Amino acid sequence: MADPLTDTLALTEAHCHVSRGFEATGEWALHYPATNRLKFTAAVEGTCWIDFDDELATGRIELEPGDVVLFDGRHEFVKGNSDAVPVEDAVVAFGATDGPIARFGSGVLTGDGPRVVGVGGHVSLNRTGEELLMRALPPVMHLRATDERSATFHWLLNRLLHEATTAELGASLAADDVAHLLFLEALRACLAQAEDLPVGWLRAIADERIAPALRLMHDEPGRAWQLDELARAAAMSRTTFAERFRSVAGVPPLTYLLNWRMRLAERALRDDDQSLSALAHSLGYTSDSAFSNAFKRVNGVAPRRYREAARATRAAPEMDEATA
Repeated sequence: MADPLTDTLALTEAHCHVSRGFEATGEWALHYPATNRLKFTAAVEGTCWIDFDDELATGRIELEPGDVVLFDGRHEFVKGNSDAVPVEDAVVAFGATDGPIARFGSGVLTGDGPRVVGVGGHVSLNRTGEELLMRALPPVMHLRATDERSATFHWLLNRLLHEATTAELGASLAADDVAHLLFLEALRACLAQAEDLPVGWLRAIADERIAPALRLMHDEPGRAWQLDELARAAAMSRTTFAERFRSVAGVPPLTYLLNWRMRLAERALRDDDQSLSALAHSLGYTSDSAFSNAFKRVNGVAPRRYREAARATRAAPEMDEATA
């Protein structure tokens, strides 16, 4: 049986990349620019806080050892442990020292004051992933080390810091793999608190009542599913199922199925060389024109044009990110 979370994350081509870790001693405060990337930051040792810009109205987020903050990167923020020092530029602070770990703070030379060790990075996504994940997640999520996943978070964070700062062979690859596991654990923690998620596919995945119907659609996306069949799988009446589905997913069940087919089509057009006829048939369309019309209605462009543009975009180099 299909796993909707695994299916969807595979479509996003999500890859986690670890930036440099940091060790701050004494008092410090750094300003980070908006990056428009899904980011994470964590405190491994010591405590600090994060202030996002006023538009988010999150208030000051206090980070304890083992806490992780996942955010969409669309807002500037200040991270630090003191209001008594000038706020410095994070890019400058991280660029002032060489090596796998950046060191800064009022006590960086003397060793005086509290010590904070942290690590972070970003999640690269394809266009589909940006649309899916950026809409499905809250702008900021504070995942606390005190929740039921604390032991896992602690282990992953310590391992992530080790791989991000060691000179051992394969460390960069290992760090990204551990970061990917950390990201998955963060999503699982979000699913455990589904009531805090925006209406959308991620909240729908977390809803146990409609889960059987979701798994069917993911398992056989090319089948001509009827609303009655999906409602029976969820052990609900047609009306109750349709209302429940829309309340958590934001769209009716058959619209979700259409959108899921189009996501699969996008991946195939980007990555595969199969003909449009074969792709249309695999997704349940009886003709090329029916598939092309559905795809253009959802994406605003014909499948062939989408394939050409997607492959041209993939060939363009990605920009690197310097700070965590």
